[in-house]
Amino acid sequence: MTLETRIDELIGPTVAAMGFDVVRIELSGTKRPRLQVMVERHDGAGITVDDCADVSRAVAAVLDVEDPVHGAYILEVSSPGIDRPLVRLADYQRFAGLEAKVHLKLPLDGRRRLTGRLLGVSGDDVRLTVDGAPLQVAFADIQKAKLVLNDELLARAEEREENERSEV
Repeated sequence: MTLETRIDELIGPTVAAMGFDVVRIELSGTKRPRLQVMVERHDGAGITVDDCADVSRAVAAVLDVEDPVHGAYILEVSSPGIDRPLVRLADYQRFAGLEAKVHLKLPLDGRRRLTGRLLGVSGDDVRLTVDGAPLQVAFADIQKAKLVLNDELLARAEEREENERSEV
């Protein structure tokens, strides 16, 4: 089990009880490690600075008791952002129709970096269109992926914000 997985198990229930999902946990750096915890709201609404502060306090309390990261580190709680990382297989289905950059663990047809439109999932495979041709990649073969920040993605985010404002 990785340290990130252990941290997710520790903080996940607390974060979920607050109305959020953990998107990604990443520990980086050596001198002064940075523990990044990305969260999003269950209801799909945008994350506020106050939300991040609340989650940060709750996560810090859990981590202080359990102490999975030895030594000093910087805790950073953030939203995944508009051009969010695609971490779970379900993310590829949720964001079908949008453009994504996908980095593979090993080359496929001589390429490790792909940019294409997400078509969803089929079993444990991610479906996308790259250079006009459909392609299916095993989710396990993906090293990392994220949405491409473009006009379409910005328009979708703006539409979501307008919907949130009209509901208030």
